[in-house]
Amino acid sequence: MNGKSICFFSRGATAALLLVGACLIAWLAPAGCARREDAAEKERAGPGDVIRAEDSVPRKGDLEEIRLSGSLRILTPWMAEGHLPRAGYPPDFERELAAKFALSLGLDAVMVSVSSFENLVPALLAGRGDLIAANLTVLESRKKQIAFTAPVGYSREQVVARAGETSLKSLADLSGRSLGVQEQTSFMETAAALRGKHPGLKLKVLPGRLTTDELLDKVGSGEIDLTILDSNLLDVLLAYRRDVRAALDATGARALAWGVRRENPRLLEELNRFLAGEALTRPHENAYREDLPGIKKRKTLRVITSNTAATYFQWRGQLMGFEYEMAKKFAAGQDLKLEIIVAPGHADMIPMLLEGRGDLVAAALKPTDARLAQAIAFSVPYLYASQMVVACSSEGRIKSLRDLAGRTIAVRRSSIAWQELEKIRAGGINFRLQPAPESMETEDILGKVAGKEYDLTVADSHLLDIERVWLDVKGVMAIGERQPCGWVVRAGDRELLAAVNAFWKKEYRGEHYNLAFARYFRIKPQKAGIIRKEIQAHSGRISRYDDLVKQYASRYKFEWRMNVAQMYQESRFDPRARSSAGARGLFQVLPSTAREMGFKQDLEHPPTGIHAGVKYLDFLRGYFEPQIKPEERIWFALASYNAGMGHVSDARRLARRLGLNPDLWFDNVEKAMLLLSKPEYARQARHGYVRGTEPVNYVREIRDRHKSYLQVTGD
Repeated sequence: MNGKSICFFSRGATAALLLVGACLIAWLAPAGCARREDAAEKERAGPGDVIRAEDSVPRKGDLEEIRLSGSLRILTPWMAEGHLPRAGYPPDFERELAAKFALSLGLDAVMVSVSSFENLVPALLAGRGDLIAANLTVLESRKKQIAFTAPVGYSREQVVARAGETSLKSLADLSGRSLGVQEQTSFMETAAALRGKHPGLKLKVLPGRLTTDELLDKVGSGEIDLTILDSNLLDVLLAYRRDVRAALDATGARALAWGVRRENPRLLEELNRFLAGEALTRPHENAYREDLPGIKKRKTLRVITSNTAATYFQWRGQLMGFEYEMAKKFAAGQDLKLEIIVAPGHADMIPMLLEGRGDLVAAALKPTDARLAQAIAFSVPYLYASQMVVACSSEGRIKSLRDLAGRTIAVRRSSIAWQELEKIRAGGINFRLQPAPESMETEDILGKVAGKEYDLTVADSHLLDIERVWLDVKGVMAIGERQPCGWVVRAGDRELLAAVNAFWKKEYRGEHYNLAFARYFRIKPQKAGIIRKEIQAHSGRISRYDDLVKQYASRYKFEWRMNVAQMYQESRFDPRARSSAGARGLFQVLPSTAREMGFKQDLEHPPTGIHAGVKYLDFLRGYFEPQIKPEERIWFALASYNAGMGHVSDARRLARRLGLNPDLWFDNVEKAMLLLSKPEYARQARHGYVRGTEPVNYVREIRDRHKSYLQVTGD
């Protein structure tokens, strides 16, 4: 995009809001991507496979030859973590759209991963792929090399200033300001042109390796006055940043499109026909109210929810959550693209729905009297929840409702629990009701109970099932009746309500529902790993896989017992281990990650599972800057392995804001990571909510186990 390593779709500029993920990749991917050597055994790519561009056999034919091959090779940048979409399509949308195009032609979709954004066009020209699905900016220089599809969106370059900066009224006001732009980007060309028109403008060349958030940190802190970014990128950034703003347009709108070779006119023709049917460039108002027929014309379902562990969150680069999974299945059944809209708080969801900023609410809401008085309709129930009084695990005094006398119970005023508690208090039991902030999620309220900041609270039983695994809390009694939970639509949207009801009648307690429900609400309490005091004395071995680990640890320059400690933490040395999220093998690698790293064999095969895990850890270690000491990079890599690179990057940014050292994990970045589970910090993080205790405990346990392994093996 404009020769840069970033590409986003603007929500305001296009109905596509096409996505960040595939285009963001090169921005997030380190130079280490280029050194993905020693790929696993090369096999013929099949549908859904991801292969590296260097492993793709060159082929340059038009549509006829592509049909004969049986597969469409889709060039995308190396898949790393994008962002948490708060008002847009998920990061894999472009890949899914390109795969849908392949399916329309009766072809298998094969993703061809390119090491960097700048290498996409060379890879296409070399015949390593048939189509670039990365929304390139249509530039005259590129039009001389490749053919572009019809526009799928538009973007402008914009001058970015601090949030409080109000003196910029026109480009003439740039005189005397400092404009920081990155080297080797088209922004430099735009900045040079601006300086030619406004000689007082001072240019400051910044390193190209800076991430966009690091660039905006410099603007927000006042280190530089201004910078330039694309409007579609800013739409994403401003969803969670409040310290900067788009001040002025530096260029007009520029078209974004997909690319094919110039000698492929038949493929281009089919692509344009397909994209025209996807409603990608129709105007996308911020608010509109339409029933299912109108939604289908727009081809997009907007679902309002929250960013929590029960609804919608990001883990290891994957979008997850019970509500997200079920909404995605519903949207797919209606042949609709899914757009997630994250509400600031629970009390905002229904007003947002009524204003037309979404089509339905999926957040396990209960039909309270106050809600039913509004112009909304609830679906048939898909979940039943008991209201549980929750206390710290050491609580032993509460046996009945009478024992609540004299206590303080904190809940959101808008919750059904508030109503139930008022009834109990009116019945003669004297306790204090403390209103929790409406923006505070239940899990954060429970955290305050665990930390004894709040005395008691009330939480839905299914949410308590999740949190008691991680927090020192327990349910002491149920109050009121079990309450049904449903999705919510506007009262007039009868066809949408009928479709939702039909969906839940089919899916409720079905296989997909049961698997998703168990994945999020039937979590087994984790047991802390106990370091063995004795390791098979007769052999001095830690595990039966020591020799394999030593082989790959040596190749990637790790201390092998560190890898063994991680392997124990991941799988307890069980090669058949599988997580609820689909991670497999001794190192619990996701199949999608394994394919990206070049592995196609069964991850439960110990040599493959170990190699994939060690290689992926090496890749993560290479992501972090050279200025971070090698002994520190391993902790950042392990935290990224557990929670994802994006959440670790967010924690480093937050650490810097808090005056902590962003290059030290223990007692610095780990402190910031713990804060990212709190809504006030998660809302300002690119990747949103993360249960920070998980990566923090993960890294500490591996560190401690590694120390023990070193001691018992004589080092």
